[in-house]
Amino acid sequence: MSRRPPARRRTRRGRGRSDDRLVGLLVAAALAVALVVAVVNWLLAHWWVLVVIGALAALAGGVRLHQKQQRARWEAARAQGLRYGLPQLDALHHARFEEAVRDLMRRDGCRDAVRVGGGGDLGADVKATDPYGRHWVIQCKHRRNGLAGSAVGTPDLQVLNGTARQVHGADVAVIVTNGRVTAPAVTFAGQQRLHVVDRHTLEAWASGSRPLWELLRALPPPRRPTALS
Repeated sequence: MSRRPPARRRTRRGRGRSDDRLVGLLVAAALAVALVVAVVNWLLAHWWVLVVIGALAALAGGVRLHQKQQRARWEAARAQGLRYGLPQLDALHHARFEEAVRDLMRRDGCRDAVRVGGGGDLGADVKATDPYGRHWVIQCKHRRNGLAGSAVGTPDLQVLNGTARQVHGADVAVIVTNGRVTAPAVTFAGQQRLHVVDRHTLEAWASGSRPLWELLRALPPPRRPTALS
């Protein structure tokens, strides 16, 4: 019986603290509303401030848009001037070699060129659509030792031939290497309408400004008419 009065006192104290918090919150809310009303009234009385703020925001947005467009122009100019020498390509990791081939396709106007190489790529390291609407599937064979490395042979072409059109829907199936290609592989490529970019052709493509389709023969006709047709 002697323990109950302290319990009631603790309950009253807890209620008092809750009431104090509620009052504090109400006061804070009232002050916030009053501040908002005061700011709105001041802005209504000084409407020109809103005009100045809007003009500054529009100016800042215009500056950011201009900078974005300028960066895009610089990137396009950089891509158009992209060049590689054979020593540069020889020194690349095979994944970076695939990225270099992708970038060269972009330089030539294939805006959607992507690198898809890796495990399970089914013979497609780079995919792209040229300005004529033709779909390209490119298999890359990098040789760190260049001509001294192992030659690209018929089995490599057979992988590309088995997947490029049936799996990836290619109009143009290409194998690109910085090394050698065996004579039987070249013969097989001609029989199967595959295109081989050997070290010599790669040098002309990577170091010049001519697109790859101007260096290859017997390409399929354009899928759609363009200004380049």
